[in-house]
Amino acid sequence: MYFSTSLNRLGAACLVVLTVAVSVYSQSAPPEENRFTKSVLTEKLDEPMEMTFLPDKRILFIERKGNLKAYDPKTREVSVLATIPVNTKYTNRQGQVREAEEGLMGLIADPNYAKNNWIYMYYADPIDKKHVLARWELKGNELVEASKKILLEVTTQREECCHTGGGMVFDKVGNLYLTTGNNTSNSNSDGYAPIDERPGQSTWDDQRGAANTNDLRGKILRIKPQADGTYTIPDGNLFPKGTAKARPEIYTMGHRNPWRPSIDSKTGFLYWGEVGPDASQDSPRGPRGYDEFNQAKGPGFFGWPYFIGDNKVYADWDFENNKLKADSKFDPAKPINDSPNNTGLRELPPAQKAFVWYPYGNSTEFPLVGSSGRSATGGPVFRKSDFKNAPRPFPDYYEGKWLMVEFMRGWIMAVTMDENGNYKSMERFMPSENFSSAIDMDFSPDGDLYVLEYGSAWFRGNDNARLVKIEYNAGNRTPIVEAAADKKAGAVPFKVAFTSEGTRDFDRDILKYEWKITSKAGVFKTLTQPNPTVTFDKPGMYKATLTVTDPKGAKNSRTLEIKAGNEAPEVALEVTKGNKSFFFPNENIEYKVKVKDKEDGSLEDGKIAPSQVAVNIDYMPDSFDPIEIASNYRGTDAAARFSTGYKLMSGSDCKSCHIMDKKSVGPSYKDIAQKYKGDAAAPEKLAHKIISGGGGVWGDHAMSAHPQISKNDAATMVKYILNLGEKPLEAKSLPTAGAFKTKVPEGENGRGSYVLRAAYTDRGTKLLSPLMAENILHLRNPSLDPAKADNSKGTQLLITPSKSFNIIGNEAYIGYNQLDLTGIKQIEVLAQATTRVGASGGVVEIRLGSPTGKLIGQTNPVEVKDPAPMTPPPAASGNPAAGGANAPQRQAAANDPAARARRGAQQAVAKIEATEGMHDVYFVFKNPKAQPNQMLMSVVSIQFQNTIPNL
Repeated sequence: MYFSTSLNRLGAACLVVLTVAVSVYSQSAPPEENRFTKSVLTEKLDEPMEMTFLPDKRILFIERKGNLKAYDPKTREVSVLATIPVNTKYTNRQGQVREAEEGLMGLIADPNYAKNNWIYMYYADPIDKKHVLARWELKGNELVEASKKILLEVTTQREECCHTGGGMVFDKVGNLYLTTGNNTSNSNSDGYAPIDERPGQSTWDDQRGAANTNDLRGKILRIKPQADGTYTIPDGNLFPKGTAKARPEIYTMGHRNPWRPSIDSKTGFLYWGEVGPDASQDSPRGPRGYDEFNQAKGPGFFGWPYFIGDNKVYADWDFENNKLKADSKFDPAKPINDSPNNTGLRELPPAQKAFVWYPYGNSTEFPLVGSSGRSATGGPVFRKSDFKNAPRPFPDYYEGKWLMVEFMRGWIMAVTMDENGNYKSMERFMPSENFSSAIDMDFSPDGDLYVLEYGSAWFRGNDNARLVKIEYNAGNRTPIVEAAADKKAGAVPFKVAFTSEGTRDFDRDILKYEWKITSKAGVFKTLTQPNPTVTFDKPGMYKATLTVTDPKGAKNSRTLEIKAGNEAPEVALEVTKGNKSFFFPNENIEYKVKVKDKEDGSLEDGKIAPSQVAVNIDYMPDSFDPIEIASNYRGTDAAARFSTGYKLMSGSDCKSCHIMDKKSVGPSYKDIAQKYKGDAAAPEKLAHKIISGGGGVWGDHAMSAHPQISKNDAATMVKYILNLGEKPLEAKSLPTAGAFKTKVPEGENGRGSYVLRAAYTDRGTKLLSPLMAENILHLRNPSLDPAKADNSKGTQLLITPSKSFNIIGNEAYIGYNQLDLTGIKQIEVLAQATTRVGASGGVVEIRLGSPTGKLIGQTNPVEVKDPAPMTPPPAASGNPAAGGANAPQRQAAANDPAARARRGAQQAVAKIEATEGMHDVYFVFKNPKAQPNQMLMSVVSIQFQNTIPNL
């Protein structure tokens, strides 16, 4: 009212310009990362697999062992709605039992859930060898068992690991997409294509699954569910209805392990993550392993097991004679499946290239993805029109971008595409955050991004298995909360120091802190200090919740679980004789395990039996499936718990009424195991019966109550009983002390390593569940990759046109932290210096502690030479047949294609001063005559040797 009309017009014009400028800015630049708030809603989940959202704001999710759970944002509580009976075990041809990847694998709510209350779950049938897609009605918190309708079944094998898929998504016309894993073993293919055509080996031949048009495994299926529990086939799938030897449900095929699918609501394009094979090197058998993030603009064949990535070609391998077949390369334009295990079409559709693909190492095409373990998950494409009434949708900057998350590497990438859906670029979303072990990710109807995190260890519940929400805050920013405790378990009186360190507010507001500590009895304490110390005098399970509030009322919280009354076990695994950093083939490792637990006792006093401790020593090839390794770990853990169950039974009065295999006053243990086999509710029911007593099942004789037995001990005893009659577990525990002779298994390339592990699970208490502790030692391969050094100066890693690790300038160095030099006689540096790149050559000094630390050895000079012809680098001396400790590694280096590419590689050898114990070891490259930015040499490998060849 105080400005003239002209000024008002000028102000309006300025406002329009400013608005346009802001709009343009918001479209072209990403929002500040601190506008996104990451909140942990619940944690300590037991193998969560997939989630879905309900109209009443609840979030449903499933856990692999069979639980259907709901998180209620109003109460912030998680409840178990139902437990689905599922299979979670493989039984091989010898009858040995191992943990399986399968169980309850997939979940989604019907698009019309508000009207029909339908949810769909995909699970492993508890009895028959099949995976089942079924529909139920969910009324409030009740899963109506009578409403169950089985839509689809996928026949499987249950002898060998791996891959189940299980991801589901609906498109906007009501078609349901379901991912199915290839259900094929990787164990004899060395990380390359599993195409073993020998008789009786179909489990190892993925041509009978992923490449079989008449099999539902290794596919993404598209069906239209009907009200009566059946389904129809929508038009436009890969094979028209009625095509001989082809299943009409198939939308895409040629998948190894497709995970979480999503649909772009605007284009209808399908997106998913694809977990690839494990080979770490290219070889005559085919390319190294790649994971993929894929896009399907329509139906198609995506290559596996004949192609990977951008249609890199595998060779047709003769598994009988362990060699290439004649004319062995497959053709992406005309793939042929002539396996005797193929029941479908011989001629397959042309192979589609991956959208994004990347190996363990650095990617030339997509360098931002980094290098390390691989496990592509998937994620949603953001369309703002999907969230018309959402309170806080993501900003326009992310319109049409695919947000894809990686399970192992912990990043989320925002992928930008052109108007045709073709890849343009990618960038990190929230780059300062880690989303490790993300097994599902999707937007809720409110526009928030949710991440379901499986946790760090396979086949068990994890403290870091959790449900995470990411909110976009356009105005006042919600505080970021961090909460921690110096100890989370201990015997009473138990003193805990809590800390809120890391909590912050990007609006620089003064925050209010509240720690509320609760138990089943109610509120134990409420404190307003940021970093309080609390003493717990009474045993029990407590929750400590830190809530932080800014002056505008925005709040965020984190919860910790505290177990008072049960001290965590202590497990120590020591190498008592041998090198503690490296393994050397055909030499003994002497080791000893120590275990002590405040409540249970120790190995030394005999109160903990050696059989109760799980001990593993495993050779890890450079290409291995971590799930298979975890399966072995869970096997030895189960054997140890089995032993604990036996010990508890032997010390109880059970033997007065029961014996192993004959009826006494009560039934035999084996009869009990047979009666309750496959009954998911039996463990809890029988544990309760041990404590409370009961009768009427096996006759008139009543079972006495045992109120002195804790719930945890009763559960362990029941597990022992129910597992009687099973064949021995494949992964047997080793002694808690002894000697183990390391070797490179037959057929391996020698680039692997050894992992030693010891674990113990205590008995818990009446009020608290058992605690597990483990100790893991990694004995690495003595041939180290210079590009993976812990410290460096003056180095350059090139990955095109071939990989090369270059040393630039005098006194450049690389360093490795804490290596054991006990028994190391010499170190061999494989390097080259050629006239082609103007290298100067030089010597390599080995120093301790720092680049200027104690000198313990120096190599002979790496000389400048003309490029050599295409021949393998010279093999190091040493006769494998004579037991030369480093011979397999040297031979592997000589046969390695990456090493062959470095023509003219020389052996620069340093005999080192006898040195004991752990040290930081530095390799300093010297040539005072080199120019400041001149290359000295390229380094292929650094090998530690505990023998001096030819002496």
